[in-house]
Amino acid sequence: MRSLVCLLASAAWLFAAGELSNRRAPGFNLTDMNLNQYDLQDFRGKVVLIDFMDTTCPHCGEFAGVLEVAKTKYGDRLVILSITTYPPDNQITVRNYIEKNKVTTPVLFDCGQVKRSYLAPSPKDTRPSAPIPHVFLIDRQGVIRYDRGFTKDAQSFFDGPGLFTEIDRILGSQAPKKATKP
Repeated sequence: MRSLVCLLASAAWLFAAGELSNRRAPGFNLTDMNLNQYDLQDFRGKVVLIDFMDTTCPHCGEFAGVLEVAKTKYGDRLVILSITTYPPDNQITVRNYIEKNKVTTPVLFDCGQVKRSYLAPSPKDTRPSAPIPHVFLIDRQGVIRYDRGFTKDAQSFFDGPGLFTEIDRILGSQAPKKATKP
């Protein structure tokens, strides 16, 4: 019976994951507007949410509020990193975005290489762009377990309930095992 439950849980993962999931998360070392360095490797052992966003994207601004709720709800069990592309974004546009949306999580600058490594996982993938915001949920072992780009069909995810379900799933599936008495 236990193996059946594990099999069904694995099938649920495959069904829930986006087309860019179930692969090792590409590493990066990016800076925020204060030149603080953020290396993905530093967060190994934690669940990480990466949000590819743009300061002019209205959905990104709305989603920033959901990310702040997630930060409060999950505390140090979840690392949230937003990544924007420089250019067109710069220190001024990011500062305005942070103030307008009351963002307290890091917004990192990428020249496009990290975005491409996440959104186009093979050299033959020539997709010109992907919907933003685009979220990647990375497990404690550094594997992308879920990704989702903004579409009208994904509204529940970007409004919070769908996002929180996926975070809970990743956190719950990797809960530390309790010690058992021999």
